[in-house]
Amino acid sequence: MLRLLLVEDNTRLRPALADGLKRTGAVQVVGATGSGEGALDLGLECRPDVVLMDVQLEGAMDGVAAAVALRRELPRLPIVFYSIQNDDSYFRAFRRAGILTHYAYVRKSNYLLPEMVVPLLQDAVAGRSFVDPEIAARVEEVQQKDEQSPLALLEPNEQVVARMLVQGLSNEQIAARLGFRDKRTISRTNGQIYAAWGLAESATDEKIARTRAAIILTEGRLLAWDEDGQALAMDERGAWVPYELKGGEA
Repeated sequence: MLRLLLVEDNTRLRPALADGLKRTGAVQVVGATGSGEGALDLGLECRPDVVLMDVQLEGAMDGVAAAVALRRELPRLPIVFYSIQNDDSYFRAFRRAGILTHYAYVRKSNYLLPEMVVPLLQDAVAGRSFVDPEIAARVEEVQQKDEQSPLALLEPNEQVVARMLVQGLSNEQIAARLGFRDKRTISRTNGQIYAAWGLAESATDEKIARTRAAIILTEGRLLAWDEDGQALAMDERGAWVPYELKGGEA
């Protein structure tokens, strides 16, 4: 019989699901909680064989973060995730967590019956992983979106500066927030951002380069500008074509 830790934030669903799983005769629920922090505490206390984890939880940690924390203490602890969430951030967090084995990730609405959950739990314990095809497609979609993002061309510290730049902060303000004594560090970082985004020629007029960098980050894709100031974007054939900016003319 599998010793299960149940992590579900819905206070009505949690006891009903626990009771249904117990009735299968294949599962003993050794702990139940609605938060990621509670999952970590109970996991260390109960040492379950497997965890059934909702992705959206109470508290500061979602299910993916809780799984990472649990596996840090209990390496490769089998976990079955289920969720109704469809926000990019959840799939992005799952992909970046690097969870590779002893898990499943399925749609909550498709796998909520205990008799459907138990085989997933058993497979995870046996080391067999499974991702619902619908979720796998969304994870790939988010990955492709991220790879096409201008931020993907920047190093982590440059990404931080770029996000502050688009908020309209001055170099002095960015330097102060990041704890740099020399604001020229930010100027040099800005130069690397402009170069990565093809704005190096605009760097002779820093205001233009800065404005265009902010537009690129806001638009979420690389753009170029011709001699007349027309914004251009690359189409599916790799050709630069006129691009209409969000909320107005290019």
